[in-house]
Amino acid sequence: MADQREASVDQEKKNTKTVEKENNTQKTEEKNNSLTPEDDSNTTDNETQDDTNTEETHKSFRDLGVTEVLCEACDLLGWKKPTKIQIEAIPVALEGRDVIGLAETGSGKTGAFALPILQCLLASAQRLHSLILTPTRELAFQIAEQFDALGSSIGVKTAVVVGGIDMMSQALVLAKKPHVVIATPGRLIDHLENTKGFNLRALKYLVMDEADRILNMDFESEVDKILKVIPRDRRTFLFSATMTKKVQKLQRAALQDPVKCTVSSKYATVDKLQQYYIFIPSKYKDCYLVSILNELAGNSFMVFCGTCNNAQRVALLLRNLGITAIPLHGQMSQNKRLGALNKFKSKSRSVLLATDVASRGLDIPHVDCVINFDIPTHSKDYIHRVGRTARAGRSGKSITFVTQYDVELFQRIEALIGKKLPAFPTQEEEVMMLLERVSEAQRFARIEMKESSEKRKRPKADEDAADDGEQSSGVRKKIKGGSFRGRAKRGR
Repeated sequence: MADQREASVDQEKKNTKTVEKENNTQKTEEKNNSLTPEDDSNTTDNETQDDTNTEETHKSFRDLGVTEVLCEACDLLGWKKPTKIQIEAIPVALEGRDVIGLAETGSGKTGAFALPILQCLLASAQRLHSLILTPTRELAFQIAEQFDALGSSIGVKTAVVVGGIDMMSQALVLAKKPHVVIATPGRLIDHLENTKGFNLRALKYLVMDEADRILNMDFESEVDKILKVIPRDRRTFLFSATMTKKVQKLQRAALQDPVKCTVSSKYATVDKLQQYYIFIPSKYKDCYLVSILNELAGNSFMVFCGTCNNAQRVALLLRNLGITAIPLHGQMSQNKRLGALNKFKSKSRSVLLATDVASRGLDIPHVDCVINFDIPTHSKDYIHRVGRTARAGRSGKSITFVTQYDVELFQRIEALIGKKLPAFPTQEEEVMMLLERVSEAQRFARIEMKESSEKRKRPKADEDAADDGEQSSGVRKKIKGGSFRGRAKRGR
């Protein structure tokens, strides 16, 4: 009887293995036959199997059909393997199809549209070949850097056309007819209307990066004007981490038989991102921010604020406590914005205080932690903000401040991403020990804000100096105890 029972169990195991093998084979065939995978990012047990099959099929950019010279450029940039969105979008784009690419932030969307465009340029070089539209100036410069790096060996010329920079100098660059124009919609319309000889009648590719943001920032009328002056016979790519009804409307109007390449079927954050929240009284937000920056000292932070004024105030507050912080917001001149970004990228500043102008697309590899000092009004902006860290397979951390006024907004964010966030561990007694020194720094920050607003009313020579508050170092010396960081550590 025992022998019969063992034989029966062995037979059941064999049958189970056979069924599992058939199921896996069927899943692999379904994935290979589908051009529009909808469930690639679902967190199920099947995801690992599907991802493994995809990586086995496409192990390198060469396997995707990318030409040798561009593969070498990818190697020089450190792009060893294509990401999920690149695996899905590049072969389709190389076939000459329109593409809608949906993937979480930090997933390599820029490479997914840059490589097909450069390969097309290699096949038939043409001036004013491609137009890339972006919602923010900083993202436009970053995309230009990617094109310059990938196309350096083949002589690709790019032009960045954004507001805040002299139009005449931009017109001179456009007169040379670069291959790729990267622009914000408003300034591009200015040039189309006012710059003689500049037109996009021969355009081959139109790309909208962060497409939902372009349309939600009231660029809809500008986009309509642009679509009227470019050829209908073109390739169009829409890329974003989130999709809105306006993008779906644009998709119907501007794309011809598009292929939807989705590696994020829901609004998701990457797995290697550790997400936390802190529930605190509104009046103690500054104290908790300083405490966290001190506790995680040595890391690189992006702190998102809701307004330009608050970003400037918190930057001055932190400087008065000896923390190397710099603001980035829309009320700064473009030169100062780029300067602030470069200082943060070069690690000469450890904290970047930013509004949502920095929440989209910016790729700064060394960002260790994102802090939502002011909770975003729109839930989808949360996904883009925290996407500044844990990019391209790296790990990262995000902490969201939730006050008594933000509970409903926070619940919407949790509902959107489909998970409950854990509380970040803090010791209230230790935080309150900082109250006196933070209050003093707040007072000096208010004084400096008042002085800088008065400077803006003076001649323009003083204006740039006051833009990011870099000149406000004198007040810092007035706070007792010198460097904040050392004192706080001893107090703990």
